[in-house]
Amino acid sequence: MNLANDTKAQAKRLKLMAFDVDGVLTDGALYYTDEGIEIKAFNTLDGHGLKMLQQSGIAVAIITGRKARCVELRMQNLGIDLLYQGCENKWETMQTLLTKLGLDADEAGYMGDDVVDLPVMNACGFSAAPADAHALTKRHARMVASKTGGHGAAREVCEFILDAKDQLETALAPYLRVPGR
Repeated sequence: MNLANDTKAQAKRLKLMAFDVDGVLTDGALYYTDEGIEIKAFNTLDGHGLKMLQQSGIAVAIITGRKARCVELRMQNLGIDLLYQGCENKWETMQTLLTKLGLDADEAGYMGDDVVDLPVMNACGFSAAPADAHALTKRHARMVASKTGGHGAAREVCEFILDAKDQLETALAPYLRVPGR
C-alpha cells in the first residue's frame, strides 16, 4: 500500500477529529484590543467543513494551548461542545477525551501547525497540518494541506476525511439541488 492509500485508510477509520486553533483554524496572528481582549479571524469555509464532519457522524473537538472567549463563541456557533482550551499537554487532553468517548487513538486524528502539536499528532491514527505549518510538523503529518492555516486548510482536511469515508458526495449533495425541484 502506498503512502497516499495508507493515509486515506487511516482517515477512513476516524471517529474523532480534533483541531488546534491558532495557525490551523486561524492564520496564527493574535490581535488584542486596547482593553486587552484577544480577537481572531476564523474562515467560514473551515467552519462549514467542521459542521460537515459532525453531520457525517464524526465527533469534532478543539484542543488548544491558548484560551480566548472568541474561540468559545465560535465553537458555540458551530455546535462544537468538545472544546478544550488552555491545554499545556494536548496529548493528555486527547487521552481524556478518548476515554470519555470510548475510542482508541487510531480512531482519532489531530490537525496542528507547530512542534507543540507533535506529541498528539504522532499518537493519533491520522494527523494533518496546514501548508504553512512548521517544517518539522509537516514532516510528521500524515497529510499536509495545500492551503494555509485560517485560509481553508481545515476544510481541505475535512473533505479529505469525508472522501476517505465515502461520505463527501453525500455531504455536498444538498447544495447541488435546485430549490423547488
